[in-house]
Amino acid sequence: PAAIKKLFAVKTRPLDQPVSALFPSIEEAKKYVEWNDRAEGLAQSHLPGPLTLILPLRKNAPPIFPTPHPYLSPSPNLAIRLSSHPLAMELATRFGKPLSTTSANLHGKPNPYTAQEIERQFAPALMQPDLILDGGNLPATPPSTIIDLTQRDETRTRRQGNLSVDSDPP
Repeated sequence: PAAIKKLFAVKTRPLDQPVSALFPSIEEAKKYVEWNDRAEGLAQSHLPGPLTLILPLRKNAPPIFPTPHPYLSPSPNLAIRLSSHPLAMELATRFGKPLSTTSANLHGKPNPYTAQEIERQFAPALMQPDLILDGGNLPATPPSTIIDLTQRDETRTRRQGNLSVDSDPP
């Protein structure tokens, strides 16, 4: 709980804007969310990669990220990610549990693509990240496409990134 609270404080992220969970594999993600055929199709076609899937949490899911504030209700859904970046996947694999994940910027600021850009962006901030891992210079790309699969008969694109999933089978 303290780490989640600090993540929101460091990023100055609104408390009602949840973070996604980084998993090392689809099999691990399935332990936490109610998987369906649409999720399976999208995952097989696009994961690991720039896709985030929002699915309902399983009733028997292991405990996941607490809310960043005691007055907020826990979300019944979870946004899952499988990164294509080797460092992110190594962290997720070694940790063995979902990692809270979000871009490495201050809320509302541009996405940084180097460790030096992160340092510059946070330099004037009151709260600082505890650690910055240098994963090398990343290509400047849009954020992941976010697909909401929480409604049984509805698929909604919450954020359009470079990945288009409109032509994928239901």
